[in-house]
Amino acid sequence: MGRPAAVPAHPHIGGGMEGLKKLPQITLVFWIMKIAATTLGETAGDLLAQTMKVGYAVSSMILIGLFVVSLVAQLRAKRFHPVLYWTVILSTSTAGTTMSDFMNRTAGLGYLNGALVLITALSAVFVVWKLSGHPFDVTRIATFRGEVLYWAAILVSNTLGTSLGDFLADDTSLGFAGGALVVGGLLVLIVIAKYTSPISTTLLFWIAFVLTRPLGATTGDFFSKPIAAGGLGYGTIGASLILTTVLLALIAHQAGRSRSSLANS
Repeated sequence: MGRPAAVPAHPHIGGGMEGLKKLPQITLVFWIMKIAATTLGETAGDLLAQTMKVGYAVSSMILIGLFVVSLVAQLRAKRFHPVLYWTVILSTSTAGTTMSDFMNRTAGLGYLNGALVLITALSAVFVVWKLSGHPFDVTRIATFRGEVLYWAAILVSNTLGTSLGDFLADDTSLGFAGGALVVGGLLVLIVIAKYTSPISTTLLFWIAFVLTRPLGATTGDFFSKPIAAGGLGYGTIGASLILTTVLLALIAHQAGRSRSSLANS
């Protein structure tokens, strides 16, 4: 009772996030890749909007277009493709960066107000998700509509994370490194809660997913901003190249494991 009618058609359901063979398992490697992708999204978004002087509004339209194209391809796919999946994640990160900056800077909302607006938007996505009857558990996503809700939550959470990261770095005395340490500490507490408390693992997943975005945002700024501003001074180009190399190496590793799994199945 209550389970979507399409679920029984997927015999792998419940065996991890591979119910549709389209989403990766939630492992340590997943979280490392998520942080790398969101950090790259921060530096790549700034590269397009600031360094290349495209502007936040135009950059947002370009990157939202990339998100839509990659999302359609992901939704049409029949199995998990690491390059495709992480392209969508990266596009939500870069689009989230420019959308957040447009709201907070160009539109003048400010980081705190922008974050509050996005928290409301993310809550609305979860309300729609709940009312739809599809399970929140990301290990049980087995329908087209469920996957659409999953990606909507990811897009808004990555945009929210940018605002939170900028708020911690710019509107407090923490700076880029301090903001990253605060968020990193919260993520450690979530890991501890996963193994020592009865808190829902699905709730912990979404909290961690939101928090890895500000961690990526502050880490991206830490890599790219000048030394005088508390960063490492690599610039948006240098930081983006470093992070792209790391992410591509991890995607290649995951793709290799996916091919081995398919060959042995």
